Amino acid sequence: MEKKHIYLFCSAGMSTSLLVSKMRAQAEKYEVPVIIEAFPETLAGEKGQNADVVLLGPQIAYMLPEIQRLLPNKPVEVIDSLLYGKVDGLGVLKAAVATIKKAAEN
Repeated sequence: MEKKHIYLFCSAGMSTSLLVSKMRAQAEKYEVPVIIEAFPETLAGEKGQNADVVLLGPQIAYMLPEIQRLLPNKPVEVIDSLLYGKVDGLGVLKAAVATIKKAAEN
């Protein structure tokens, strides 16, 4: 199966780095074929074009409509604040994979 790209965006690209590390560890553990990267929100329009799903940190949830406009053919979601706060790599990975599957059905 081709690897899917999960891209996370936050206000500086730094606060999601620990979450990305945990997500990568879970993806490796469960052999989920994904590439997970984090970027600052200023690169959403550029980098998001290559993503299968775009996830926004809760601190930039207000940017959801703007980023959806920039990426009209991509699923864009805000990461659940509880999962984000707990740095729950598995929970966020599961949500991202579910979003990719849902988008593929449509």
